Amino acid sequence: MSHGTFLQDLAVVIVIGALGAILFRHFKLPVVLGYITAGVVIGPHTPPFALIADTDTINTLSELGVIFLMFSLGLEFSLRKVKEVGSTAVLGASMEILLMGWIGYHIGLTFGWNKVDSIFLGALLAMSSTTIIIKALDEMGLTKERFASLIFGILIVEDILGILILALISGFAATGSLAPAEVGMTMVTLSAFLGVVLVVGLILVPRLLEFVAKFKSNELLLLAVVALCFAVCLLTVKLGYSVALGAFLIGAVIAEARQIARIEMLTFPVRDIFSAVFFVSIGLLIDPAQIVKYWAPILVITTAVIVGKVVACSFGTFIAGNDTRTSMRVGMGLAQIGEFSFIIAGLGLSLKLTSDFIYPIAVAVSAVTTLLTPFLIRWASPTVTFLERVAPTSALSYMEAYTRWFSEFSSRKSTLGATLLKKWGWQIGLNLLLITAVFIAAAAFKKRGMLWWPHAPGGENGLKAILWLLAMILSFPMFIAVFRKIQAMGMLISEMSVAESAAGANTSAFRGIISTTVVTAGCAGFVLLTLVLSSAILPSWNVLLVLALVLVGAAFLLRRTFTRVYAKAQIALLETFTSTPEPPPVADLPPLLRDAELLTLTINPETWGANKSIAELGLRQETGASIVGIERDGQSIVNPGASESLYPGDRILLLGTGEQLAASEALFKCP
Repeated sequence: MSHGTFLQDLAVVIVIGALGAILFRHFKLPVVLGYITAGVVIGPHTPPFALIADTDTINTLSELGVIFLMFSLGLEFSLRKVKEVGSTAVLGASMEILLMGWIGYHIGLTFGWNKVDSIFLGALLAMSSTTIIIKALDEMGLTKERFASLIFGILIVEDILGILILALISGFAATGSLAPAEVGMTMVTLSAFLGVVLVVGLILVPRLLEFVAKFKSNELLLLAVVALCFAVCLLTVKLGYSVALGAFLIGAVIAEARQIARIEMLTFPVRDIFSAVFFVSIGLLIDPAQIVKYWAPILVITTAVIVGKVVACSFGTFIAGNDTRTSMRVGMGLAQIGEFSFIIAGLGLSLKLTSDFIYPIAVAVSAVTTLLTPFLIRWASPTVTFLERVAPTSALSYMEAYTRWFSEFSSRKSTLGATLLKKWGWQIGLNLLLITAVFIAAAAFKKRGMLWWPHAPGGENGLKAILWLLAMILSFPMFIAVFRKIQAMGMLISEMSVAESAAGANTSAFRGIISTTVVTAGCAGFVLLTLVLSSAILPSWNVLLVLALVLVGAAFLLRRTFTRVYAKAQIALLETFTSTPEPPPVADLPPLLRDAELLTLTINPETWGANKSIAELGLRQETGASIVGIERDGQSIVNPGASESLYPGDRILLLGTGEQLAASEALFKCP
């Protein structure tokens, strides 16, 4: 392909994509749909002729869009938010994914599709659209509402589970089946990979970026971030996982760096460019004739997405202790599919696992549900009001009683002992995950070791001996940590189980028995796990005996060194999570924050905004200014929500630049 042809294709994609985005923005429609529509217009399936000479090159560029899109989702994820997610997000996301996966699979079978198409349909229906939801809530001024924070929490959990879905689908592509043993092994391997990348990344990456940031160069910082992104993506692909997994993971790690504000401002423009190419390339694959042909499945699937997600997310949010109104608003806000679904559908298409019609159906369903998202969010409260009016009084009473009970139950604080057991349990789990990763890596090296090192001393048995010894030495700091945590848990459990008032003089003996039992059982399970993990690289018994003696000697001599290394790693992790993100430089702040001004206006009966809610005014979309305060009858409403209405006699406080405030004042003077 000539350079001229490539430049022509890229120019067509960017120009038509920009026109589509501008047109859709003008009519207050999602920009994503503008990109997809532009792809349909210039695609090979739209007469009279295709404007793109080589769609393969554009699709290759769109892979960069996937990388930067998932990377930006990782940046917005932030591991610090995991603690704030709570049971609501876990229950809501889990119920949504399970129910929608089941519904999608059975819809596919009902229409006579094969098993693979049905599995992919279930997977792509399981995910909601992070970008579309955040954009819709932001444009409606609802991002600070409680239901919005719950939606963000569910989206975080969805992103994590979505990565697992991608990994399972990749495994399905390689093996052609989803046997329980393979699924379990995939989950263990993926969890170990996630654990290593996150732990090592959180220790090293923030310090690397701190060093690069000292040069005060945005160019070097952007280059370092992009280099990390592509390096982890390459590693992920080499290990057999999706490139989206690597991009998301490194984004989540970088999100903990102090320079996150600068990094977002530097990378988001790059993301926007390649994301535009990605969404345009989606449109290139859409055949309008296929959409017309499969209008019935599109209609059924769209209905299933809206009804299924509203029910699943609303129910999951409610049983987590939230009131009916909040639960319904959460469910109706998540009733769509988007970019993650495109990635799943695109994976099936690129691996030639799914039929050609799956992709355009997914895009069509996404387009319809995206258009309906703002309306569903607005209709949530009226829908709850209607349901409360027609529902039996007894049912409403039971639901309110459950919400009160759950609130009281969750407000009870755990005892210090229970808190410590939970903390130590998580630490043991993380260390076991890291140990698992070390032995999985050693087993992987063993498979290729003889190819890389054909003259290894002792042949395959010698290679196994070397790998086993290295794995044990690398795991030794985690071994020490796990053993100490098991000891501490044994002592604590014994003290919590045996009260001195009941046991009397036998208190110490009983506590000693319980502590010894816990430690013995824990160590036995730990040794058994180590043997299972070592099974693939265990050398012959005579060699193993010698290595065990060497290992015992090394452990005795280096135990303090291992303890110091582990302690330093723990301190580094703690510093990463407790560090305060630095604010962006003043020169990099948006004009609204750098040149902000305030203006006070009085609402009169003939004023343009009288008796309208802030959401109905759409002032921020029209002028860029925001209503940050209302004074009414001597009382102040600070940072009013989008549902707050303006009444004659109100004094409102506007925030914006001089031009934005002048435009707002002119609007309010209109009759």
